[in-house]
Amino acid sequence: MNAQQQQASSSPLVKAEGVTRIFGRGSAAVHALRGASLSIPSKQLIALRGRSGSGKTTLINILGALDRPTEGRVFFGGNEISGYSESKRNALRRKDMGLIFQSFGLVPLMTAYENVEFGLRIAGVKSVNFKSYTESALEYVGLKARMKHRPFEMSGGEQQRVAIARAIAHKPTLILADEPTAELDSKMGAQVMRVFKDLVQHEGMTIILTTHDPAIMSYADHVYALEDGQIVDAT
Repeated sequence: MNAQQQQASSSPLVKAEGVTRIFGRGSAAVHALRGASLSIPSKQLIALRGRSGSGKTTLINILGALDRPTEGRVFFGGNEISGYSESKRNALRRKDMGLIFQSFGLVPLMTAYENVEFGLRIAGVKSVNFKSYTESALEYVGLKARMKHRPFEMSGGEQQRVAIARAIAHKPTLILADEPTAELDSKMGAQVMRVFKDLVQHEGMTIILTTHDPAIMSYADHVYALEDGQIVDAT
């Protein structure tokens, strides 16, 4: 049973309780997060907003099992994951999560098709499903006709949509996106956000993204504001 099946409709998909993250020691210690708590239901588009250094990237990394809190607990699908070993965290991300970054992270010499298929290989999807999953994901983001193009032959918006296709191809429960529109103009950014909204509304995915752009926040179901490592507002 995967995390989505385990999730009761009244329970949060992702939950953080008193999460603190400290980098370094002694006088050189940096408190990136200070007791952050939040509860995120399934099938929602959530934005974490804040200035650079506010702690939003650290928080999304911890929610996505890329990092562990110094203190506090994190739950996913009702299971506490903050104490998972590295191998268990890797397995969780491969199976139930998709990651998207502002720099796109595509392999330059691979075509759009090959980039998405590469993500399926990492996720451990059976090879018999590579073609159907890859083509389906690229079609979903409107790029099936461009599947043989390499990143340098695409616009920034198209490259980010390939990155989204790679993140959703294995059908994860949760998508985590760190400043996914930061490198895009407003038109391309809006295009990407419409894809995110569609994934939530029609595919039942949950998306957590970081941003400082008010236009992007308008697409979110809920917005958490971070300042100096603390959640100072939630709307």
